[in-house]
Amino acid sequence: MSDEEPDKKEARGVTFLEPPRKARWWENLRSNFLTGFVVFAPISITIYLVWTFAEFVDARVLPLVPGVYRLEDYIPISLPGLGVVVFFFFVAGLGALFKGLFGRQIFRVGERLVDRMPVVRSIYNTLKQIVETIFAQGGKDSFEKVCLIEYPRRGIWALAFISTDTSGEVLARSGEDAMMSVFLPTTPNPTSGFLLFLPARDVIVLDMSVEDAAKLVISAGLVTPPWGAVAEAEAEAARRNA
Repeated sequence: MSDEEPDKKEARGVTFLEPPRKARWWENLRSNFLTGFVVFAPISITIYLVWTFAEFVDARVLPLVPGVYRLEDYIPISLPGLGVVVFFFFVAGLGALFKGLFGRQIFRVGERLVDRMPVVRSIYNTLKQIVETIFAQGGKDSFEKVCLIEYPRRGIWALAFISTDTSGEVLARSGEDAMMSVFLPTTPNPTSGFLLFLPARDVIVLDMSVEDAAKLVISAGLVTPPWGAVAEAEAEAARRNA
């Protein structure tokens, strides 16, 4: 028995290399499907959303166009998105009209009529103030910067969009020297969320773009923007300036 034990130990210490296992046909098929899905899904969903939006606008705009001006009566094919084009030129013409003196007078008369309607007045004034605020601050930092805030408690960080610098009664009664109005989006729908007023010292402004932040929110953290490359580029630029 003692003579056989060394042979057994040597046999146990030998490592046998198995030949590489060939991928089975269904594994190749699954891999090809996932690769094709990554390519096909964004394109198809984008086309579907654009097509749905165009059909939605066409269904509501084209019936208002006089039959004499409808291209469908002159060409044998239907042109999706024609309503979007008509709506664009209609709004542009409306803007050109109200830039003049006559158009402004009509606009003032219309606003006076709206001010006499209790419920309609509240809705109109709120929407008007929101739209005017967005376009008036379009050249500033409104919704053009992303930030980190601690929400809903200390130690938990959330991604938010900076709306503007807080002013008015909110800032005066808060007792803070500087505050920021931030919009905290929800996942996976970033169009809904919460409006928060935070001290400026508690807001960490990030370098990522709004588009990258929206991707991060919609994907529930799965799509992370390549911050490392941006940081390296900024560090290199700082070294050159130094």
